[in-house]
Amino acid sequence: MKINDVILRTVVKGVVFIVLTLGVYLFFAGHNDPGGGFIGGLVLGSGIVLLYITFDIETVHKGMPFDFKKVAALGVLLSTGSAIASLFFGAPFLRQADDYFDIPLLGKTHLTTVTIFEAGVALTVIGTLVTIILSISEDG
Repeated sequence: MKINDVILRTVVKGVVFIVLTLGVYLFFAGHNDPGGGFIGGLVLGSGIVLLYITFDIETVHKGMPFDFKKVAALGVLLSTGSAIASLFFGAPFLRQADDYFDIPLLGKTHLTTVTIFEAGVALTVIGTLVTIILSISEDG
């Protein structure tokens, strides 16, 4: 039985945009404030799960053709790769590097290797969360 709830779908499109925007903000705010890869990944993953709850799986897969197991694996590789990379430069394990760069349109910007590690954590959390929810939904 397919339910056509236009109001729910319209509201969820707006809410998902807000949730994903909040997730990205929490991810980038984690460098200096509370937040980071884990909480940003949870919020981003919850936005994706909200899409799966509202729309059917085929519709969401047309818009997001990702295998979330591979997303989680990519996140683990990214996090471990950034953690191990410092060893190749003679620095201790998980050592971060940072500097200020002049980026066009953004001006002087502080960039750090912690962002790469946190991106891996976020991808791991998103991939794991969505994979668990999809696995649970297939059982019923």
